[in-house]
Amino acid sequence: MIEFLDGNQVSLLCNGTEYFPALEAAIDLAVREIYLETYIFEYDSTGKRIAAALMRAARRGVTTHLLVDGYGGKTLPREAVEAMRAAGVQVLIYRPTLAKFRRSSYRRLHRKIAVMDSRIAFVGGINIIDDMDTPGQTPPRYDYAVRVEGSLLPQIHAVVRKLWGLVSWSQLRLRRRRQPLVLNPIAAGNMRAAFVIRDNIGHRRDIEEAYLEAIHGARSEVVLANAYFLPGRHFRQALIQAAARGVRVVLLLQGRVEYFLLHYATRALYGLFLDAEIEIYEYHRSFMHAKVAVVDSSWATVGSSNIDPFSLLLSREANVVVSDAGFSTQLRASLEQAMREGSRVVTYANWKRQPLYRRFLSWLSYGGVRLLMGVAGYGRRG
Repeated sequence: MIEFLDGNQVSLLCNGTEYFPALEAAIDLAVREIYLETYIFEYDSTGKRIAAALMRAARRGVTTHLLVDGYGGKTLPREAVEAMRAAGVQVLIYRPTLAKFRRSSYRRLHRKIAVMDSRIAFVGGINIIDDMDTPGQTPPRYDYAVRVEGSLLPQIHAVVRKLWGLVSWSQLRLRRRRQPLVLNPIAAGNMRAAFVIRDNIGHRRDIEEAYLEAIHGARSEVVLANAYFLPGRHFRQALIQAAARGVRVVLLLQGRVEYFLLHYATRALYGLFLDAEIEIYEYHRSFMHAKVAVVDSSWATVGSSNIDPFSLLLSREANVVVSDAGFSTQLRASLEQAMREGSRVVTYANWKRQPLYRRFLSWLSYGGVRLLMGVAGYGRRG
């Protein structure tokens, strides 16, 4: 069972249009230290804007840390990294060496967290990338993050600081650091919230279990929006059982093909869900990158974790869970708008009429994902 803390203010940020101005403003207000973790750091107009903010902070004496995943951030130019380091930004690359057939190569830093002075944090699914640059689509990419203040901050700060220390030691990039901030939880609002992570040591199933606890306790509705959705057996059963006891279960999933294998593997499960009278909507307006859920309009989560094997079994992830009717209602309204304005419903009749070759392609893709997980050593959880 996850631990909720009182005394938080959690603000919902929709897409990069709301997230990046808030992130830049918080960086500019920092006075002591900044930690920023991201999977992708694209050096486009948005990446340059955030890099410039980090360099401004470092030049005014703020201890500034940037941790980028070695695979997701592989397009970040070396010159950009050197320019940030020259300005005083401490930059580390998480698992920079890639080896296709080593299990460790699949363990990525997929979480997106920023912490400023241990007083403001951002957690969500939004990478450092221009989400208005979406050729052939209606921008922006569809995604969420949250801005957090309050009693949750010491936990978030401790997590990012610990990982920075581990990566620093592993790469022998050690620097003298200021004395760590001594933090006491400070209330900043009246919301109950929890910070939940997934790693490969002590928190292997925390995010999945938070979802399952909420779904098992659902009484009226589960609305789940996920970009890459390929749940294991326990998760599938929880959704089907909820629907069987009269709970409305709604899945908002990626409609556009971004990653071929995952896209068609997900569709292999549509028949199972539709048979259980679970509603499925596919988001087609743009690329969907959201990883959020609302249960009974009183429980909500926003974070980086997909409901697929790569997030739930391999990557480092982070979600904020909020037990607050106002926040949950706001997120649910945003999801309803996305379903109404940017999505197509998948009906049982249309699904049954699809060509045989598409069904074959879906099950072939599903088998391909299972094979990849077997190579990575995680083939028994499907």
